[in-house]
Amino acid sequence: MSNVRSFIVLAVTTWAFIVCFAVWLMFGAVGIPIRNELGLNGAEFGLLTSTPVLTGALFRLPLGIWTDRFGGRIVMFLLLVACAAPVWFASYANQLWQFLLLVLALGVVGASFAVGTPYVARFFAKERRGFAMGVFGAGTTGAAINMFIAPALTTHYGWQVVPRFYAATLLITALIFWLLSAPDVPAPGKSGVSLRQQLAVLKDLRVWKYCQYYSIVFGGFTVLSVWMPQYFVQEYALSIAQAGFLVACFSLPAGVLRQEILSRGDVAFWP
Repeated sequence: MSNVRSFIVLAVTTWAFIVCFAVWLMFGAVGIPIRNELGLNGAEFGLLTSTPVLTGALFRLPLGIWTDRFGGRIVMFLLLVACAAPVWFASYANQLWQFLLLVLALGVVGASFAVGTPYVARFFAKERRGFAMGVFGAGTTGAAINMFIAPALTTHYGWQVVPRFYAATLLITALIFWLLSAPDVPAPGKSGVSLRQQLAVLKDLRVWKYCQYYSIVFGGFTVLSVWMPQYFVQEYALSIAQAGFLVACFSLPAGVLRQEILSRGDVAFWP
């Protein structure tokens, strides 16, 4: 596999992750006008914004397993295409239960990290995987990009345009990803590792410890990204666009600096 092809795979997969991350946190911005329309209380609004985050977290394990089984390329492509439907139909929902059902489905895009990480890593030698994971991990800047796009579209055209725009973006991204990405290296299903062997890692207490660290650090970043817009709007009477800009100032450095931090683990982190 040439270096050029490896970097093309890295670039297009990172773009797909950026789009997925923006969609995943979409309701941090569009949830505000929805809350006003439906008259949601604090608990109901929290349920609306946190449900996609929960779905994305829960689906990381099965999607990671499917990536090993069937390949990251096909799993990422199907994920982008499948999630476009609930994102689109979210623009037509007018009751809380409808939104909750749809965000349960569209929240799966948050598990794209578990697909892209092993897919991209296999195109790079172990001494360069930290760099590759850093670049791919910088796709969390989708949280900041969402805070520029969603408030602007909501202000000028209404919140319903946001999920429609994102649904179209998911489909276009799926097409670009399929055309520019490459078959998995090595071919999926050739490792000979059984499902039981894959799940055996859960017996290691260190895995659960690192999961706790991750839930606090990355979980805190995600929760704040979806919670802060409504906080700024309610407490400081800012517009959605102004609140989105402030949240972007918080989330953008986290995504950018992720590349630098992970790239320094090129030798030490990868066995």
